[in-house]
Amino acid sequence: MTVLGPGYAALPGGKGANQAVAAALDGASAAFAGAVGADAMAEVALAGLRGAGVDLSRLATVAAPTACAAVCVDPEGRNQIAVGSGANLAARVAQVEDAALGPATILLLQMEVPAAENAALVRRARARGARILLNLAPAGAMPPEALRALDLLVANEHEAAWLAARLGCGADAAGLHRALGIGVAVTLGEAGAEAATAAGAIRVPAFPVRAVDTTGAGDAWCGVLAAALDRGLPLEAAMRRASAAAALACTRPGAAAAMPAAAETDRLLA
Repeated sequence: MTVLGPGYAALPGGKGANQAVAAALDGASAAFAGAVGADAMAEVALAGLRGAGVDLSRLATVAAPTACAAVCVDPEGRNQIAVGSGANLAARVAQVEDAALGPATILLLQMEVPAAENAALVRRARARGARILLNLAPAGAMPPEALRALDLLVANEHEAAWLAARLGCGADAAGLHRALGIGVAVTLGEAGAEAATAAGAIRVPAFPVRAVDTTGAGDAWCGVLAAALDRGLPLEAAMRRASAAAALACTRPGAAAAMPAAAETDRLLA
């Protein structure tokens, strides 16, 4: 079936890139490791990262085409996304050196690169003492030992249900926490977000906004959460800040282009 739309725009995106942009705009010193092709789409993909001042010294340029996503947004701001992975599949753990994985580092991973590379980086980061966050998006299999080595797993309600079905546990944060023995945060859209850790349960509300495009909301949440934790905020305060940033991202079109600046998030929190 063919569906007609009024137009289109070529905008920067990619889950890891969006999250790095969100973290940098929220004040973190952010570095991005990934891969792009030697093509015109690379310039589009990297525009948001460069504009936010993200360190790209660990970026690889490979023979495969730069990854691209077709994002269709309906009048209520809901989206459907199809991704052509391309160069994302060439991202390798060796692009991140051991010196970057010490106790002062928060490592934020997502699932648009090969799971085996993520798992290998988790093992190295755990050995070096880094704090490790994985956004299980898009949902995909990770070795159980890599999941259990995380400090925090972040999933939306659909990804949480996917993982819970494979673990044979409840799909809420508490159920996943009990099954894995790690901190788990689950984002719930307009219902807010919840987390379960060894310290207990957390629930934060969403900020009500009129959604224009929800495409980058989860990435805003993850990137700002990582930035807030990096500054030393406790998890509950970091989640509240992440929820404010995600709400703001829903009010504008695009993904990387929708990530809010720290001052915008501050105003909404105030």
